[in-house]
Amino acid sequence: MRLSTKGRYGLKAMFELSLHYGEGPVPLKNIADSQGISEHYLEQLIAVLKKNGLVNSVRGAQGGYMLVDPPNKITVGAVIRTLEGDIAPVDCAVDNNPNKCDKESICVTKTVWVKIRDSINSVIDSITLQDMIDDYIKMNSNNEYMYYI
Repeated sequence: MRLSTKGRYGLKAMFELSLHYGEGPVPLKNIADSQGISEHYLEQLIAVLKKNGLVNSVRGAQGGYMLVDPPNKITVGAVIRTLEGDIAPVDCAVDNNPNKCDKESICVTKTVWVKIRDSINSVIDSITLQDMIDDYIKMNSNNEYMYYI
């Protein structure tokens, strides 16, 4: 199972907004430049994130986008599901799937797919944007120069 660019780039955009949480709105161009994402494509992703209540927008010269909630309240799972929909390795493992298989009640492989789905959801729901910031800080703290006298 692979995420599309919607999920991957949307998470990058949300991470960028989380880095600037509390500093006011971040212009779309800044997010696009910092994360290496097309500004036009980012507009589409931000519109979906805004519609689903994860980001707010501010109009005007000093406008831009910002997170609705603090980074420790937004999970990776919420971002990915907003952009990608339900996360499941196969269609039969999606809850409330209207296209039910006629062998679903006796399909032993479905239990495997459901376990995989549940494991993935457990992981992405346990990681917040704040966790990503913390990891980012740890990763970049090793890049500082050490001076010895």
